[in-house]
Amino acid sequence: MKHHTVIAIDGPSASGKSSTARLVASTLGYLFVDTGAMFRTLAWHCLRSGVDIHDHKAVANACRRWKTALTVAEGDPRQVRLLVDGYFPEQEIRTQATSAAVAHIAAVPKVREWMKRTQQACRDLGDLVMEGRDIGTAVFPETDYKFFLDAPLKARTERREKDGLKEDLAARDKRDSDRPVAPLMMALGAVRVDNSHLTLEQTAAFIVAEVQRRLEP
Repeated sequence: MKHHTVIAIDGPSASGKSSTARLVASTLGYLFVDTGAMFRTLAWHCLRSGVDIHDHKAVANACRRWKTALTVAEGDPRQVRLLVDGYFPEQEIRTQATSAAVAHIAAVPKVREWMKRTQQACRDLGDLVMEGRDIGTAVFPETDYKFFLDAPLKARTERREKDGLKEDLAARDKRDSDRPVAPLMMALGAVRVDNSHLTLEQTAAFIVAEVQRRLEP
């Protein structure tokens, strides 16, 4: 079986992970995996099902029982999606209510175990660009292509506000960094990229160039 390449792009909220990973995947012809969307999908599922997101046992049970499947959506780039009962809630997972619930969902150890297994299974689908908060530390620590995007809190907050969202990023950063399972941190061997003064295209181009350099025989 072909050994598929995984490019791990981690970082805090509003560091540009998704947009950068999407552009890198498009440039290289890899599949794009938005792991944040996977957690958001579970958050949406819990909210619509009436699951108390503050009850770790209830959330873990919902994660164990929901019917999901991985699929590849055509586009530029092609994107791995997590379907629930055959449906991908593309708009629903971007609402304010879902965004507020994600941090609580992501703090549940059993949820992170399930997500880790599911995200690792994405590798069977092809070469990946996967973004998240623990890809290089927990999901694919063995990959040679690890990047950590970052920017000051003020810059990241302004990005969120431009998207029409209000979120306490300082509190989110603390929760992500302090959680006992797979906390947010820069992976060993990762390249830190401060993109506060870089455009999306410049950030993606840097990562592409670095990956291509390392892939050369």
